[in-house]
Amino acid sequence: MLVALTDPIHPAGEALLREAGHAVELPGAGGLDALLGRAEAVVVRRNLPPDLSARAPRLLAAVRQGVGVDMIPVADCTAHGVLVANVPGANADAVAEHVVAQMLAIARGAAAMDRELRADGWTKARARADAGFELRGRTLGIVGVGAIGARLAEIAGVGLRMRVLGFRRDRSAMPPGVEWAALDDLFAQADFVALACPLSEETRGLADAARLGRMKRDACLINVSRGPVVDEAALLGALRSGSIGGAALDVFDHQPLAQDHPLLSLPNVLLTPHVAGLSQEAVVRMSTGAAEEVVRILRGERPRSFINPEAWEASRARREALPA
Repeated sequence: MLVALTDPIHPAGEALLREAGHAVELPGAGGLDALLGRAEAVVVRRNLPPDLSARAPRLLAAVRQGVGVDMIPVADCTAHGVLVANVPGANADAVAEHVVAQMLAIARGAAAMDRELRADGWTKARARADAGFELRGRTLGIVGVGAIGARLAEIAGVGLRMRVLGFRRDRSAMPPGVEWAALDDLFAQADFVALACPLSEETRGLADAARLGRMKRDACLINVSRGPVVDEAALLGALRSGSIGGAALDVFDHQPLAQDHPLLSLPNVLLTPHVAGLSQEAVVRMSTGAAEEVVRILRGERPRSFINPEAWEASRARREALPA
């Protein structure tokens, strides 16, 4: 069977697919559409079209190399018997460590200190240390306490001795050491608000003007989820006015970030190009995990991380109806 890759994956993942007897291809001259038209499975690293099942009549599996399945038209897949899976937890350490790195950089003014040391010399850069602070005793609020949020809470609470607040829909599933807090209270009490939730209709615009307005004047917002979880215009206003201390953003409404985007001109923002989950180790885990899920589905088995189990019966009928 043919496995389409929207983008390259780690060679270890590609090797697993080939060892299972599958052909593996990247988009060629005809683009992704032409490839999807021939594929039985796709490993997803970019947005797929909303009418995926119509464009990919042989498709049995759409597997996200990563966690967020907002790149996959899940409803369309479910309606037509295409199984959707992801690889939860594969990049949890990488993303959690990225958030901690950004908090430390903000607390000690690392980026500005580096710039000033290079441009203005030792004395001016060293003066920035007067504003530096420790993370111990500060409050971290985590929106979305899944695999990433739980690992972040562990590092921050146990390792850095921060107070950790968390919000998730199932408050009974909060990990040890994390205090459940309503969203408005979390935004109001935290020194750092870390967004680690999936993008859904419920979370779109979650960090809006009202919630940003509740934040402490020196608090910082960190977004490692998806750009649209934040009301970007409201965030720009808060950063420009100084009503919050700053932000560390890894994801944006539109990616890649335009070179004339107003965020690039603000001194109180740390920007990274959607790389929080891309450590060497995480890329291997995500690629091999996605490949293993593809192999399972193409063998006729249920995936381990099954996003749309209600499509199982329809998927069996779709498989039987495949033209030779």
